[in-house]
Amino acid sequence: MVLEATVLIIDNSEWSRNGDYTPSRFQAQIDSVHYLFSIKTNDNPENTVGVIANAGETPEVLVSLTADLGVLLKGMHGLGVRSESHFDTGIQIAQLVLKHRANKYQKQRIIAFTASPIDADEKALVKLGKKLKKNGVSIDVVNFGEHAANETKLAAFVEAANNNETSHLVTIPPGPHVLSEQIRASPIVGAGGSGGAGGGGEFDFGVDADMDPELALALRMSLQDEEERQRRGAAAQPAGEPNIAGQQRAGDDGDAVMEDLDEDEQIRRAIQMSLMESEQDGASGSAGDAMANDDLVASLIGSLPGVDPNDPALQSALGSNSTKNNTDNSKDKDKSDGK
Repeated sequence: MVLEATVLIIDNSEWSRNGDYTPSRFQAQIDSVHYLFSIKTNDNPENTVGVIANAGETPEVLVSLTADLGVLLKGMHGLGVRSESHFDTGIQIAQLVLKHRANKYQKQRIIAFTASPIDADEKALVKLGKKLKKNGVSIDVVNFGEHAANETKLAAFVEAANNNETSHLVTIPPGPHVLSEQIRASPIVGAGGSGGAGGGGEFDFGVDADMDPELALALRMSLQDEEERQRRGAAAQPAGEPNIAGQQRAGDDGDAVMEDLDEDEQIRRAIQMSLMESEQDGASGSAGDAMANDDLVASLIGSLPGVDPNDPALQSALGSNSTKNNTDNSKDKDKSDGK
């Protein structure tokens, strides 16, 4: 768990109104800020996060370094879209915020979003990147929106600031994806970033472990207990005893196959199954069981949708089956009397 102070820089310029990202460039950044705040504070209880909006007349510090979600929500409440973005000025202000952090043992990191063209030239950005490297500040840049226009400048900026692969440039083109999910899969919170073990993890059981770690842990422990119980049951089961779980799965597969068949084929399968049951019961010599099987067949056929139990063809098939069963029973009875 990395002990770290992080400043998130939002590009809330007029360019962020664009809806080429879901639901818009501005709202996608807000969702990503909430996600990154959760990642950082869950990674280490002593981590702190601040937020800067870099559009308008001058960049504004919305949230000072804090680990309190309520302070974050209060500081970002009412944030709106403003005129132009000041990327380089926002970076400098973020560096000052990190310099005055309360815990000097915290490492320093800036995560900046760029959704509009950057006015600063490449030479000035490289100089700024070297200054960040000298002061021990890592920088992650999420390049989206006008990503093609900013790619070259940002690549040179991140390369100048990079120190032992602690800084990253993540370019995310438009698409149906969610910006925060793309950040989740990036080095910013993955293996190359500082998000820790929970940063790049997948959703378990449909639950985000970063948003609700206690529920995810309870579900994971429940799954492990169930797997252990099944292993103990399999080990205690005698070798010659049938596998009931396997039979149940096979039965479920059979039901799925029956659902895929057409109506005539379902009727034929039902009659065939009833014939097999009748033959098994006829071997025991019980006429009452055969009568019960006939009733069972009739009830099964009557439950099928769109099937008329009084159909002459169906009655003929059932009648021939009944005659065959009676003949077989008579033969079995004669053999037993002869003995």
